[in-house]
Order: sequence, then structure tokens, then C-alpha cells
Amino acid sequence: MHTMWKGSISFGLVNIPIKLHAATENKDIKLRNLHKECKSPINYEKTCPVCEKPIQAEDIVKAYEYAKNKFVVLDDEELEKLKKDNEEKAVEIIDFVKLEEIDPIYFERTYFMAPNEGGSKAYSLLRKALEDSGRIGVAKIIIRSKEHLAVIRVYKNTLVMETIHYPDEVRNVGEVPNVPAEDNITKKELDTAMMLIDQLTTEFKPENYHDEYRTALMELIEEKKGKEDIVTGAEKKATPNNVTDLMAALQASIDKTKKKKPTTTRKRTTTKERKNA
Repeated sequence: MHTMWKGSISFGLVNIPIKLHAATENKDIKLRNLHKECKSPINYEKTCPVCEKPIQAEDIVKAYEYAKNKFVVLDDEELEKLKKDNEEKAVEIIDFVKLEEIDPIYFERTYFMAPNEGGSKAYSLLRKALEDSGRIGVAKIIIRSKEHLAVIRVYKNTLVMETIHYPDEVRNVGEVPNVPAEDNITKKELDTAMMLIDQLTTEFKPENYHDEYRTALMELIEEKKGKEDIVTGAEKKATPNNVTDLMAALQASIDKTKKKKPTTTRKRTTTKERKNA
């Protein structure tokens, strides 16, 4: 499993060297865009809308737009310094809370935590302490130049870290349009709804749920492959070298000159005709 971050977690005087591994993966089926005529994959280039020319990576700088079309440019050195200043800090558990106190709207992404060299004992201690206390740890961590708020909890026999949104990242629910202020329902309607909920209530088993669209899409793809309903993208045309370009240009110039030059028949002059002249 790929290691995406190395560091340490501390609570009190206990320090745990750990490694993070992504706990989930994107199973979406990625479809390419092809040119309908020749079936070649479409390329997307970064271009400047003002200069109307392609932009290379070295031509790009980062900036913050503080007002319409007004920017503060940030140098790579400045951003790198901020990143290093924060990454050098150990990740410290700052609070312990109950899991049910955090609404699921705050949760973002999950990572498995594995002990690094020399961290097995402290890793086991934190895992056992969280299990027995029924608490989870709240911490801060820098991942890919961004500071995240995170919680540390036990999943089966493994410690997991879940990044969570900061309060100001969760939009105000009061701004959601058309939410009814009161429940204008009858007792009969409520009783019927409760009866339906009771009938559908069961134990949550993740293996019972599947991405039916992804499964159907893969079946369609395999079916079309079996029927050889496939296309091959057109190969890019070879770019002629400078020598070829030069020779072609010279030959074209010669051919063009030949066409313009008038054809004349010169009469051969005899010696006698030259004397009489």
C-alpha cells in the first residue's frame, strides 16, 4: 500500500511515528473524449486568452484574486517556506471527544495509519486507550500544503485518520432555499411513513450495496469488446524535418519558375546570313 505521508502523532508525552495510506479509492470508470471523425483522443492545452498562445508550466505563477481582476502574486519560494515552517511541526492531538458529537457533514477523507519504525508500542497504546475510553482524538495535520483538521479513531484493529472540514467551510444551512419552516403533515401521514421506515429498517452491511451503474457500464464495455465494436485512434502525422522542408520548397520554386518561363523557338542562323546582315 502506497505511503503518502510520514510523520508523527503525539498526545501528552507519547510520540508515535506513523505513515498514512489512503483508505479509499475512486472506482469511477474514466471515459476518454475522441474526435468523432478520426477517433483520436482530444488534447486540452493551457492557453492565455489575451496573448492567444499556449502556456508552459514555467510561465504560470500563483495568485489570490482579492477583487474582480485584482490579484496578489505569490512566489513559489514564499509558498515553499510556509509549507516547510508548518510541516516541521509534529501532529499533536489537541482534544479527545465522542464520535457521535461530530455530524457526518464535517467528514472529508479517510486514511489508514500504520506505525513507522519504532512506533508499534505507542501505536498499540493509543489504539487501546481510544477503544477503552470510547473517545476519538482531534488533531491538525499538513497534507499537500494544506492544514487539515482531523480526527483519529479505531477502525477494526487499525487507527484511522479522517480529515474534517473547518466550521467556516460548512455553508450556513439557513441559506438553503425553499426549506419549509413547519411540518404541515397529518398524523395518518406520519404513521404511514413510520410504518414504512420500520419495514425497511435492517442492520447495515456494506457488502449489500453496489454501484449498479458502474457494473452495467463495464458489462456494456465488455460486450462491445466481444463484438469487436472497437476503434483505433489515428496516429499523428510525422512532422517533416528541416531538410525535407527545404528540398520541397526548392523543388516547388523550380517547378513554379518553369511554368512562368515562356517557351521560344530560336532560329538557327547560317554563316551566309550573318555576312549579308
